[in-house]
Amino acid sequence: MSTFRPVARLSELEEGIPLRVEVDGRALAVVRSGGEVFACQDTCTHEEASLAEGEAFDGIIECPLHGARFDLRTGAVRSLPAVFPIQVYEVKVEGDDVLVKLPEAQPAAGSA
Repeated sequence: MSTFRPVARLSELEEGIPLRVEVDGRALAVVRSGGEVFACQDTCTHEEASLAEGEAFDGIIECPLHGARFDLRTGAVRSLPAVFPIQVYEVKVEGDDVLVKLPEAQPAAGSA
């Protein structure tokens, strides 16, 4: 099951400049690109760099470390050196609130 969680204010987001947020111990990069708002995992799948320290353009986010690029809609790799996709999340904007659909935290094994 998933639920939408508030993660940022639309007014905080500058075009092409990702914002790193943490929700329930999960680091996300939230970014406005081409008039849309996207959210993805903050960690690059190539070298574990923060994607929020990179740039976004035309629905693509670029890792600042080695330039790997990912599609913000699907998470697909758009350029090497990354070979594994990133996790992307559904986003909706309500007024100035940016909400991201996140899966519910899984209970620890053995707990009821």
